[in-house]
Amino acid sequence: MGLVGGGEGGCFVGGVRSLIRRKQVDSAHSNPSSAAATSHNQLAKALTVPHLVAIGVGSTIGAGVYILVGTVAREHSGPALTFSFLIAGIAAALSAFCYAELASRCPSAGSAYHYSYICVGEGVAWLIGWALILEYTIGGSAVARGISPNLATLFGGPDSLPAFVARHTIPGLDVVVDPCAAILVFVVTGLLCVGIKESTMVQGFVTTANVCAMIFIIVAGGYLGFKTGWPGYELPVGYFPYGVDGMLVGASTVFFAFIGFDSVASTAEEVKNPQRDLPMGIGFALSICCSLYMLVSAVIVGLVPYYAMDPDTPISSAFASHGIKWAAYIITVGACTALCSTLMGSLLPQPRILMAMARDGLLPSFFSDVNKHTQVPVKSTVTTGLLAGTLAFFMDVEQLSGMVSVGTLLAFTMVAISVLILRYVPPDEVPLPSSFQAAIDSMGYQSRIHVWRKQQSDLAFSLTKGGKLLAGQSCSRVLECLCLHLLLQFVACQRFTCPFVPLLPIACILINSYLLINIGGATWMRVSLWLALGVCVYAFYGRTHSSLQNAVYVPATHVDEIYQSSASLA
Repeated sequence: MGLVGGGEGGCFVGGVRSLIRRKQVDSAHSNPSSAAATSHNQLAKALTVPHLVAIGVGSTIGAGVYILVGTVAREHSGPALTFSFLIAGIAAALSAFCYAELASRCPSAGSAYHYSYICVGEGVAWLIGWALILEYTIGGSAVARGISPNLATLFGGPDSLPAFVARHTIPGLDVVVDPCAAILVFVVTGLLCVGIKESTMVQGFVTTANVCAMIFIIVAGGYLGFKTGWPGYELPVGYFPYGVDGMLVGASTVFFAFIGFDSVASTAEEVKNPQRDLPMGIGFALSICCSLYMLVSAVIVGLVPYYAMDPDTPISSAFASHGIKWAAYIITVGACTALCSTLMGSLLPQPRILMAMARDGLLPSFFSDVNKHTQVPVKSTVTTGLLAGTLAFFMDVEQLSGMVSVGTLLAFTMVAISVLILRYVPPDEVPLPSSFQAAIDSMGYQSRIHVWRKQQSDLAFSLTKGGKLLAGQSCSRVLECLCLHLLLQFVACQRFTCPFVPLLPIACILINSYLLINIGGATWMRVSLWLALGVCVYAFYGRTHSSLQNAVYVPATHVDEIYQSSASLA
């Protein structure tokens, strides 16, 4: 009995240790692809700041903004809709700062999954990666299903599309199939397989068309507003008909219009100068999106009183009310291009996350293969496209779209936690392959050093001290320091660091937690089932196939000596 109990206890301890084992922060001895690089080709280093901005803006500005304007203004914000977008943009910027630091410091494919693996542990990283797979698959399918109705509107009506791409209902099954959605997913998948630079250039052109449509709304709508005296702002109820609370509720609703900039972080291995370009790409993309959202909302709520807005087609109806019905065609083109660009942004990150998880041994090595000609993870891309295309063809995934928000918010929260850990309790143990055991033994180092209590106390002290330092500062002083911080870092081309730590990551965690709490129970039930499936996959495959399964942990300060000792022994 003692032997059995000891064996069970050992298995339990081993299982717990597997959940908290962490990867090495990228260093001179370990590049982003580590051991996988020796047997597979590298991703192409082809992206610069303009490419990253195209990916970020294209992935973020979807067709939702063409509808959100009317819904949020009517039900929550009123003429204060612009302030709702501003507040939501500031909240998104908190997550963007955290992403920028980690993307600059740990430039590897995998995004939030990779950061969680380095800072928190394998168990949490697996759940984040599993949630991101769900997010991008359902997100891509939902976007693809939304393109065909807009194309039909553009060409004259619901029945204007050719029969082979129009929606059909399967008799007896009550299933509406969408061939157009599946075809578009497969086309985008093929484009992504050609190469990262080529697909990004196409996404840039599509995004430019969308931005031009939004600029038309701003310019033409501004002209009409000045001509008519901005009737939407001349209301007896003032700018806040629903009060400040309504404006904040509106901000929490439009926050999801800023989701997408995290796609930039997934391309970290394909950026020529990731330490400088990734933070700039994320920052510029989010700034452009926030500016466009605010200007469009300011114009539209000024053209039409908020209570008279059409909740389905607010922008087209606003122009039609002033006699410019032909503007609907430009707006529909903008919506179509926005959806196409968002579809590309949804299908781009998932293959790289699958590749990163396969490199770490948590998924089969099939997903880690990189094509030697296109330097793209073609197998993962094709798998992603087939799954998303099948869902888009057969399923109306609108009911599942809330699950996308859960995956995104979980990732945002974990990225903010990772910044705190990396700043205050950085991993001081480095995993090395078991082949280094001889060198480690020859130098007399212990393979495990537990410093959790000291690290936790240091973290608590730092959080308390940082909160006290920032509590007394005024908003203008904080903004001044933030601008100076960003200016100095971009001018000096240094590795980006998130400002106002720990206050900023803590605020990010609180905002994301609030949004997660307000997501419906039915959505949480679906997400829980998906995560439970992920736990089973990890327990029966990922845990035992992990590249860290037989790793030896050594103090980070002695890594160079161990490498030198290993070389001398060889």
